[in-house]
Amino acid sequence: MALICKTFAALGVVALSAILFAATPSWSAIKPSYRYTGELSLDLHRVPFSRFGSYMTFSMLTDTSPEQPMSGLYAPDGIAGLYLRNLHTGMGVSDLVHPVFHVELLKEGSSESFDVKATPTLLRLTTSGGDAEIYFDAVDRIRFRTHGVSLRLTPVGKAVTVPKSDSHWEMFRQSGPGEKYTIWPQVGKLEMSGSWNGIATDNPTAVFSPDPASHISEGEIDTYDSVWTTPAKSTSFESGLRSVGDEYQQWLTRMPEVSQEYGPGAELAAYVNWSAVVAPKDFLDEPTMLMSKNWMAMVWSWDHCFNAMALAEKDPELAWQQYRVLFDNQEAHGALPDGLRETLREFTYSKPPIHGWALAWMMRHGVSSDRKHLEEAYGPLVKWTEWYFRYRDSNHNGLPEYNQGNDSGWDNSTVFLKGVPVETPDLSGFLVLQMDTLATMAQKLGKKDEATEWHKRSETLLQQMLARFWKDDHFVAIRTEDDSVVESESLLLYIPIVLGSRLPSEVQRKLVEGATRQGRFRTAHGFATEAIHSPVYTPDGYWRGPIWAPSSVLIADGLDSMGQKQLAHDLRVDFCNMAQKSGMSENYDAQTGAALRDPAYTWTSSVYLLFAHELWRESH
Repeated sequence: MALICKTFAALGVVALSAILFAATPSWSAIKPSYRYTGELSLDLHRVPFSRFGSYMTFSMLTDTSPEQPMSGLYAPDGIAGLYLRNLHTGMGVSDLVHPVFHVELLKEGSSESFDVKATPTLLRLTTSGGDAEIYFDAVDRIRFRTHGVSLRLTPVGKAVTVPKSDSHWEMFRQSGPGEKYTIWPQVGKLEMSGSWNGIATDNPTAVFSPDPASHISEGEIDTYDSVWTTPAKSTSFESGLRSVGDEYQQWLTRMPEVSQEYGPGAELAAYVNWSAVVAPKDFLDEPTMLMSKNWMAMVWSWDHCFNAMALAEKDPELAWQQYRVLFDNQEAHGALPDGLRETLREFTYSKPPIHGWALAWMMRHGVSSDRKHLEEAYGPLVKWTEWYFRYRDSNHNGLPEYNQGNDSGWDNSTVFLKGVPVETPDLSGFLVLQMDTLATMAQKLGKKDEATEWHKRSETLLQQMLARFWKDDHFVAIRTEDDSVVESESLLLYIPIVLGSRLPSEVQRKLVEGATRQGRFRTAHGFATEAIHSPVYTPDGYWRGPIWAPSSVLIADGLDSMGQKQLAHDLRVDFCNMAQKSGMSENYDAQTGAALRDPAYTWTSSVYLLFAHELWRESH
């Protein structure tokens, strides 16, 4: 303070003002952050209607047969319409969609077409004769109310229906996932049809009819594993709806600050993430954000890192749960599951070790850096790191390899066209950063010798990586079996940009030049994952063309570290503009920005929130 006063006296008010304001944006550039409202209209063909914690969701299913696996929501038997789905599923494509009930509105016994309007907490179906309102009263309980029309639920597939007391009916599927449902009326009448054939109920349907006096019906669908119990408390329809609305508003208070410009996209991103969380069950020890409640209804072992990062500053507890969930299922040798769901842990493949990079990001942003979190993460992160050197280095040269494209996260990247296993610079780069993070953690935990060793190993791997993969002005991959160079036009070979200032300045310069050279990767929307001029570039080619959120955020972070602030800024702007216009899709056409594949994907929502928040911070 004394120094400031002396400076004030020496320079005068005008000069001091110039010094103080030179390092900050002009006051006119500082704008208030966007205020989340929760006012959002959902397209149920693209975005499921669900809620935090629930394994159930409503979706509009089309009558088109899938042209390729895992690419759409398709109705059973070609009967398009609104369906209630349950995510307790197997791995088959049809299982991932898993419709349970077809939902219809009836007027005088005949099915009526209806308009579908959905907000984050209320689904409304409107027809000329009346309407229906539906919401999730709890993670395992759906309530609905109709005015002037009946509501019909038709089970999909063979089902068993069992009458219980007080007009309650229990229903479960004859085969498949083992969820059960109790269906019961609160106002009006429930009529069950179908005939028992000795094994199951033929052609079962449930029709909720309005009370003749009020023309209103109310009912409930509850799901459970074993035994149905009466809800702990009874509330009015309106009270329950207000309660879930209040819960969603609380969620919005924990979203990152963004500018007014990117508020509409942030509203959608916030809902996609909230609605994609499922409750703890079986392999999931904590509330877990799936990648989607469309058909990518799992969490993969690099996807979860981006979701943890987006939650870190405002909801650190939930962020830590997302980061930890794969480590909770780490196997004895140190591998993380490739994919995880409540009833499935899949170890056939792996995913890239970005976990050290992600944890370092979270630590830089003031979370997960206390002793408790460091102690919890250190041992598992050590095991995950060592797994690569012990079990993914078949030629024992100290440079780990990918056994298949899925291991890289870039399933069909052209890096793998010549065969596997393949040593790639991105994998070594991730491990360099992971060992840097372990060194920092070890130092904070008082493990000085281990910190020194991690620093040494990180530097050794970096030098090996540069010697092995850097050729003239670009990185290459090496096919381990015959030591042959893999020249590819995949952006995967530019992901070492994430190393940022850890790379020699000349390597940094040439990497940025190569990635941004006209006609290659950089488009008006971001970085294509295969060079546009490549003979195998495909607009909807998965990792052979489309723009993806994870590659975008890894590159942006590395550019920041290199001091390429303007390029990182532009990348964030382009991505946010694209996602706000096209939705939070799994990936995007690199040249048009159009949404591709799963249209409600959480790692895209999370990266949008991260990017939009960083752009907001730049103006503050």
